[in-house]
Amino acid sequence: MPQLTSTTYTSKVRLVVWGLLSLFVLPGYTQNVGSSIKYAKAKESLNSLMDTWHKNATLAKFESYFEATSEDFVFYGTAPAEKWDKKGFMAFAKPYFDSTKTWRFTPSNRVWYFSENGKTAWFDEDLETWMLDCRGSGICTKTRQGWKLSYYNLSVVIENEKIKEFIELRKH
Repeated sequence: MPQLTSTTYTSKVRLVVWGLLSLFVLPGYTQNVGSSIKYAKAKESLNSLMDTWHKNATLAKFESYFEATSEDFVFYGTAPAEKWDKKGFMAFAKPYFDSTKTWRFTPSNRVWYFSENGKTAWFDEDLETWMLDCRGSGICTKTRQGWKLSYYNLSVVIENEKIKEFIELRKH
């Protein structure tokens, strides 16, 4: 049996590494690069939709805020009971908008993903809020009227080392 020299061994390791990269990592990378280019206009429209949606909440523009959502829109808030369909969320939010005591969420780090046919997009974003750091995730669908927000999930971010204290707070 031939012995492997360090040069032969290194060459074989490189070959295996490149083989694994070409099988698992690079196809996903090129697909992401391709989809970034392919969906650049959609991302621009979607970012505008979401930025305007957040801004309309801040400005207490009730009609505009809800026009951005689909008829089957669902909103999950941070409290356990906060799961609303569009009609329910409108009823909950109306007094806040009427009094102009709404919420201000400043998004950052939004990342988009797309279905193969490009008619569904989902995202996650970081949010600066009165609750400190939060995270939002959602789903948008392309309709005849353009992109609409169909689903939004708001969550409060909490560090792992603080979770036990948080659990104790929730028990009381």
